[in-house]
Amino acid sequence: MAVIEGIRRSGATRVGARARARTSADFTVPGETTVAGNAPTEAPPTAALASMLVLQELGGETPEDGEARRHGHDLLAALTDLQRALLNGSDDMTALQRLAELATSMPRATDRRLAAMVSAINVRVQVELARRHL
Repeated sequence: MAVIEGIRRSGATRVGARARARTSADFTVPGETTVAGNAPTEAPPTAALASMLVLQELGGETPEDGEARRHGHDLLAALTDLQRALLNGSDDMTALQRLAELATSMPRATDRRLAAMVSAINVRVQVELARRHL
């Protein structure tokens, strides 16, 4: 896969000046040689760096963050159950009870982005409970 590193100008520009004809030397692709038949050189270092960053992110979750993430998923599942019950026209009291139970204990996340997401989900749960006077 070819990667374009940037665009460069082929000289100073003047108002009213004619543009110089561009040659193949104005555009280069990193990792490829100009001699035909040669294989491209090694992959760009950005791919290796991105992989390392992903691995670091995967291994860096604290137990508090794991608990907050699971609780957020449970809240979303309970909201989905409530939605399905409302769409089916069935009794939604069991889904509301589950939402009320989950809303009583909110674990704290150390990651601020995760904490913000769980907080937003909790606000939605509180709105649903308030709409039904629970």
